[in-house]
Amino acid sequence: MRDDAPALAVRGIAMAQLGDLTRAKELLRSAVRAFGPKEPVARARCVVAEAEIALVSRDLGRSSQMVKAARATLAASGDRTNAAHAGYLEARHLLLIGHLDEAEAVLDEVDVNVLPHPSRVGRELVMAGIAIRRIRAGSARAALERAGRAAEDARIPALAAEVEQAVRAFEAPAARSITRDGERLLRLDEVEALLASGTLIVDACRNVVRAGTTIIPLATRPVLLSLVRALAEVWPADVPREALLKRAFRALHADETHRARLRVEIARLREAIKPLATLSATRDGFVLQPRTAIEVAVLAPPVDGDHGEVLALLGDGEAWSSSALALALSVSTRTVQRALEELARDSRVEAFGRGRARRWIASSVPGFPTSLLLPAAGISG
Repeated sequence: MRDDAPALAVRGIAMAQLGDLTRAKELLRSAVRAFGPKEPVARARCVVAEAEIALVSRDLGRSSQMVKAARATLAASGDRTNAAHAGYLEARHLLLIGHLDEAEAVLDEVDVNVLPHPSRVGRELVMAGIAIRRIRAGSARAALERAGRAAEDARIPALAAEVEQAVRAFEAPAARSITRDGERLLRLDEVEALLASGTLIVDACRNVVRAGTTIIPLATRPVLLSLVRALAEVWPADVPREALLKRAFRALHADETHRARLRVEIARLREAIKPLATLSATRDGFVLQPRTAIEVAVLAPPVDGDHGEVLALLGDGEAWSSSALALALSVSTRTVQRALEELARDSRVEAFGRGRARRWIASSVPGFPTSLLLPAAGISG
């Protein structure tokens, strides 16, 4: 129970292993201050330990620049093992907030040969996560297999269980394909094949319309996305105007104002998707006509519902703060808070703690969407 810097650091690590993450962070921060600028390596090791705790507790607001600086200090001092571990933690943080290119660049700098087996497991899981978010099933499967072998070498049951959970998520349905022939659940490799097929796809997971390498983002235009999805689901048939009004505007009793707005939004949609398709008016409504694709499909989450992105992140079993969810989804904290309040009213999420310590977890509701196809910052496909 001494108050010198080494004792504070060791006690902080011990409290983390006992599960008292709040106290662990306090002790490690005290250790950083106690070590002072004359002991940069010890300070850097404490920063890395705190970063690992922050990841577990989903405290994503802390800057990854601190870990990057600590990694540089450790590498310069010759502590290659802790420097490599810091790189893996930095990449894991970047993956959680959807910065895939940056995460991959950091992993490329990590010296795998000096990583201990537990950290190798984590590194391979991060590589699998990057491949999954980029919809590269083969690369993801190979990384998960390497993670499994590293977990066996580490002989840590918790790590083996983490890998098994990741494999189950990888093998679970990642999305639904909706066509005129009906709906079908797709694994990630089937999603990859669909995207490579040249089909005109309304991707309701990533909020884009795509065919081949041409991708049209509609994330900021939800009305247009709703309209084009309605048209794609019944293609090559047309969709009556009344059905489009209900779908896009939730108008139970359409009046002339609604019809005028529909005409405006259809014109906007026609302009937006011009590189991939046209819209033609029929006697009753409108029909989607691809320019080159011979098939049309909708790619949707495994389960439809509001706030699927929030549920997808909570599906990892960890407790998230609303600010961390907002950072990972690139939206405002207030937007996430409203979503969480609605989900809580439906008993789909639960909260514990108060104020800044308040955390959210998913209730045990089967069938919530997976995080496999969440959009990533800087990645449009």
